[in-house]
Amino acid sequence: MTTNPPLWKATITLAKELAPNVAAVFELAPPTPQAVLIHEEPFKPDATVEALYTAPPDADLLSRLIGQTVSCAPLPDQDWIRLSQEGLAPVRAGRFFVYGAHDAGEVPGGVIPLKIEAGMAFGTGHHETTSLCLLALSDLAKSRRFSRVLDLGCGTGLLAIAAAKLWRRRVIASDIDAVAIEVTNDNARANAIAPLIRALTADGLTHPAIAAGAPYDLIVANILASPLTRLAPAIAAKLARGGLLVLSGLLTWQENMVVSFYTPHGLTLRARRRDGPWTALVLEKPGA
Repeated sequence: MTTNPPLWKATITLAKELAPNVAAVFELAPPTPQAVLIHEEPFKPDATVEALYTAPPDADLLSRLIGQTVSCAPLPDQDWIRLSQEGLAPVRAGRFFVYGAHDAGEVPGGVIPLKIEAGMAFGTGHHETTSLCLLALSDLAKSRRFSRVLDLGCGTGLLAIAAAKLWRRRVIASDIDAVAIEVTNDNARANAIAPLIRALTADGLTHPAIAAGAPYDLIVANILASPLTRLAPAIAAKLARGGLLVLSGLLTWQENMVVSFYTPHGLTLRARRRDGPWTALVLEKPGA
C-alpha cells in the first residue's frame, strides 16, 4: 500500500476572469503541481485558484509571476487530489466519457467509458490538455488504426487506456513518477483493460522496453513544452515512418516553438486543437 507523500497547497483569490491565466502559471512554474483547481460561485466576482504539490512551491516566485500575493502552506496527510476530484462532473470528449467512481450511474450509451481515479497522479480529463488529447484520438480513429502506441508521461494512464480501448492493441504507458505507474495500473484494472497496458517507470524514452517496442506508429505526450522540446530528437527517433505524434501540455503561444524542434527531424504539423489558452498538436513523420 502506497503512503501518500506530504502535500503543499498554493492559493490565491482574485477576479474570476483572471483565474484561467493564473491556473496556467501554476501549471507551468516549477515545481510541477499534481493538480490545479479553480473554485468559483456563479454570482460572486472572485475565484480561488489552488495548486497541490509534492514539493514546497516557491511562494515568492509565484507571487512575482502573477503580480499578487500567493499563499503556500503544507496540508495534513490526506489524499487531497482524490478528494478534490470527487466533486468534479464527468467529462465528454469525442467518443469518450470520463468519470469517477462517484459517477458510475451516469454513463450514457454509445460512448467509450473511461473510469479514472486520480489518486496522486495527473490526468482525469478535466484539464483542457487531456480532453484535447482525447478529442485528437477520437479524430484519428475515424481514419486509422494503430498497433504500436506509446503514452509518454502517462499520469493516471487515461490516454493509454483510451488508446487501448479504441484500437484493442497493447499500449506502453510510461511516467517518471512511480506513483503514477501504480495509479495507471489501478485504472487499467478498473477499466478491464489491464492485459493491454504495460506501465513503466521511465525518465524520457530511456527504458529498454520502450526501445524494444519502437518504432511506434502513434506516440502521445501530454507533458509540458520544456520536456517536449528537450525530448524531440528521442521522440522523433522512436516514431515510425508514417507515424503520428500527439503533443499537448502547452499553451497556444508555445505552438510554433514546439513545432520548430520537430521539423528538423522531418515531422510536419498535421492538425491542432485549442481550448482557451491550451493547445494540442498532431504531427506526422513522412512515410518511406
